[in-house]
Amino acid sequence: MFTGIVEELGEVTAVEDLGDAARFRLRGPVVTEGARHGDSIAVNGVCLTVVAHEGDEFTADVMAETLKRSSLGALTAGSRVNLERPTAVGARLGGHIVQGHVDGTGTVLERTPSEHWEIVRISLPAELARYVVEKGSITVDGISLTVVDAGADHFTVSLIPTTLALTTLGLKQPGDPVNLEVDVVAKYVERMLGDRVRGAAR
Repeated sequence: MFTGIVEELGEVTAVEDLGDAARFRLRGPVVTEGARHGDSIAVNGVCLTVVAHEGDEFTADVMAETLKRSSLGALTAGSRVNLERPTAVGARLGGHIVQGHVDGTGTVLERTPSEHWEIVRISLPAELARYVVEKGSITVDGISLTVVDAGADHFTVSLIPTTLALTTLGLKQPGDPVNLEVDVVAKYVERMLGDRVRGAAR
């Protein structure tokens, strides 16, 4: 489990095409400290498994399904990525519960800078819209954010200078893809209420 509090802005150092998968080598001095084979690290919000580790770099294999359902397929050597290790038991939950299981992708539509923050509007797949509410939580490229405004096909978030400086959202431009993970609690509530409604209708 992750919290959506990005630990560092890492970098893709190599991408190897394996046909039905890809092998990524990524640099991240913070997240590789003490890393072991089999550990999980979230890369732009996608939970990946460490298959090799040397110095401040680690290697992870990404299967075709993940490449198709996330924006990882667009990464190349030199791409910057958000990195986070799983939260430790007993640690503070600084963001919200993040699984690292991407629900879909959106596109940065617009950036509106202000004096002390920036509003970013992001497209929202129709099948995810019902899980996104004003003042609710959403994960964008692995970053736990609060929804400012929720529409039928988009939402907006307000980014403070720290988020802009220390994550990929400071670099993303209109047209760039982002990974989205909605609040898992909303999905469980929908499932439970749906089961109750179906049970009452019998």
